[in-house]
Amino acid sequence: MLWRKGRQSDNVEDRRGMRIGGGSIKLSGGMLVVVMLISIALGKNPLELLALLSQEPGVNGSTTSVTSRPPPANDEAAQFVSTILADTEDTWTAVFPRIGKQYQVPKLVLFTDEVSSACGYTSSATGPFYCPGDQKVYLDLGFFRELDRLGAPGDFAQAYVIGHEVGHHVQNLLGIAGKVHELQSHSPTAQANALSVSMELQADCFAGIWAHYADKYRNLLEPGDIDEGLRAASAIGDDRLSKRAGKSISPESFTHGSSEQRAFWLRKGLQTGDIAACNTFSAKARK
Repeated sequence: MLWRKGRQSDNVEDRRGMRIGGGSIKLSGGMLVVVMLISIALGKNPLELLALLSQEPGVNGSTTSVTSRPPPANDEAAQFVSTILADTEDTWTAVFPRIGKQYQVPKLVLFTDEVSSACGYTSSATGPFYCPGDQKVYLDLGFFRELDRLGAPGDFAQAYVIGHEVGHHVQNLLGIAGKVHELQSHSPTAQANALSVSMELQADCFAGIWAHYADKYRNLLEPGDIDEGLRAASAIGDDRLSKRAGKSISPESFTHGSSEQRAFWLRKGLQTGDIAACNTFSAKARK
């Protein structure tokens, strides 16, 4: 990707190396044991209880008391993330008026190992995620090394991941996320999983829409970039990940979609650049 010629976003928060909870309260070893016992008795995650003890008022409902900082100027990985985020801002700011809406830019939080958000405490083991409660994307750059390990290296593969999470922000702004979460709360597991798959595939399609315009208007893509993105989408398909983990492939348990589905919808967004083309919720789309 020719990403270095793009502008950088001001909406990146750097929490890498920061201690979870912000250190607003210190607990002795005995107190930590008490917290653990209470958590077990209540059936709660101990980190969530620690969060309640250490939280300070945050913004947009976030429980974190961490004061973030901008990424260092000489950090190329952070510069890459900031530049890709800026390009998604430019794309969606231009696309939203076409459907009679105004785009609200999200924040992107860089973290290491674990992080606090309005969605609770989360480990980097879950991968990048978007929290609708604070409208922020959360990313541990270590995930990019995991992409390499899965056979999906390359800067566009990494950019696709950011575009996908921003796609969830787009779903939130369009009201899609809220409707789906409401349906899931009243649905049996298999149906809730199917709705989750549709959400993830649509976010893939929205990532493709971003890449469509990044290429069309800003010429960011180079030969081979699209193949990198498609490999990344395939690499994190539920069937591929299940196989790598030595588990049987069970489509009814999928929550993100198969490798074939994920690559298909990323390509769909890339080819059309059209939100209307990203209707992953139709019965036909899920086949």
